[in-house]
Amino acid sequence: MALEVQNGGSENGSSKAVTFSAVKPQLFVEAPKANDAVLFYKAAFGAEEVTRTVHPKRKADQELPLILSAELKLGSSYILVSDLANDSSAPVKALGTGFGICLETEDVEAAMAKAVSAGAVSEGDVAEDDGACCGGRVGKVKDPYGFVWMICSPAEKCTNVEA
Repeated sequence: MALEVQNGGSENGSSKAVTFSAVKPQLFVEAPKANDAVLFYKAAFGAEEVTRTVHPKRKADQELPLILSAELKLGSSYILVSDLANDSSAPVKALGTGFGICLETEDVEAAMAKAVSAGAVSEGDVAEDDGACCGGRVGKVKDPYGFVWMICSPAEKCTNVEA
């Protein structure tokens, strides 16, 4: 069951708390490459496609339908993959690489090898201890769409984290 987090409430002047049940990162790729990205994430990370919504105005036989949202399950988490359309309804107007995604696994090397064999590019060696989060192990790959994926061993409890 998903952990629900409440945001706000009477302590900040609002009479009703807002409850979030999930956070789903949405990756925007250059149109019409979202389908290719979905296939890559399936091959590289074992993602399972849950749902897909295509642009209703692009169903002509000559045009590839743009993906408004393809929901993928990775482990117990979900991401969304979308074509970045050149129209005013797009929620973002430019491709971005301002964040990365961390996948936890017990076998960092095997996960990196699978991603690289599917078309990702390794970004250096696997780091351990001080070079990785909380003494774990982490490797990085960049997918063909410019997103950096950190493949990490499960993090240990941190006792000296500063806010």
